[in-house]
Amino acid sequence: MAEKLNTGDTFPELNLSIAGGGSVRLPTDIETPYALVLFYRGHW
Repeated sequence: MAEKLNTGDTFPELNLSIAGGGSVRLPTDIETPYALVLFYRGHW
């Protein structure tokens, strides 16, 4: 398991696939200093 983030830690670089195609790179593609990222499991 990866180490959890603590206050003041830098968010690690992630490249995520978007439903319907495409991808987003975090935190590079976020234009604001704060963001909320939700992970949806999809079909049960």
